[in-house]
Amino acid sequence: MKLSRVLFLFIIYNISAQQKPIETVYFDFDKYDLTEPQSRVVNNFIKSIDTAKVESIQIYGYCDDRGTDDYNFKLSHDRVNTIQNLLISSGLRQSKIVILEGKGRVVVRPDTVENLYETRLRNRRVDLIVVKRNSFLIEGYTSFKDKLKVGDKIYLQNILFEMGSARLTYNSKKELDKIAQILQKQKNIQFEIRGHVCCTPNIYQDAIDKDTKERKLSWNRAKNVFYYLNTRKISKSRMRYQGCGNKFPLKRGDSFDRRVEFLITKI
Repeated sequence: MKLSRVLFLFIIYNISAQQKPIETVYFDFDKYDLTEPQSRVVNNFIKSIDTAKVESIQIYGYCDDRGTDDYNFKLSHDRVNTIQNLLISSGLRQSKIVILEGKGRVVVRPDTVENLYETRLRNRRVDLIVVKRNSFLIEGYTSFKDKLKVGDKIYLQNILFEMGSARLTYNSKKELDKIAQILQKQKNIQFEIRGHVCCTPNIYQDAIDKDTKERKLSWNRAKNVFYYLNTRKISKSRMRYQGCGNKFPLKRGDSFDRRVEFLITKI
């Protein structure tokens, strides 16, 4: 079936790696409004999902490659807002929508695309990612134990971050102060600090840090923990850090994927 025949209809995909189904709605050129039939499609989508089993919904808007960056960023935001307003008016709680992001235009090289018309149709869209609730199933510890061994992972639930931020919160600093006291006593432990992110489509390996504007958010989270511990007299020679992007979701919810964890590398 040609894409032109399903314009404005939802197409359901499944990202098996993270179990995040994507719903996609397409738009006409230079438009962000939906006709009544397409509005009913969105309403039917809301009725078809069990909101009690939905952790969150993320909405991303796109445009085709024509026009300026500034214009297309605004247009993609308008498309996102259209879908959000329709979801809310259909009964979805606004608190379920955790990301609203207009991505602007999808750049293509016309001379390298076999069917430019259909490519542009596919790029004028909004993607909805539905994150389902999952049980918290991990192998590791939630605090520093006395009998750790090389390879153990420590997941510290109180070291969390705000959306799009690598800044340490007040509660995170309090938790790191406690960890520093333990590490000062257990001077033989060496470890790697691993940063993680949530809510990023699989086409990207990392998220954007809203402060630096770089797609290195997981690295920056790990780096900030590294330097904070160093201010608490933990030697840099005992630590290293890396960003893991969105590769290892805990499947407990988005807030728990905005985290750092510790991997014991030497005792």
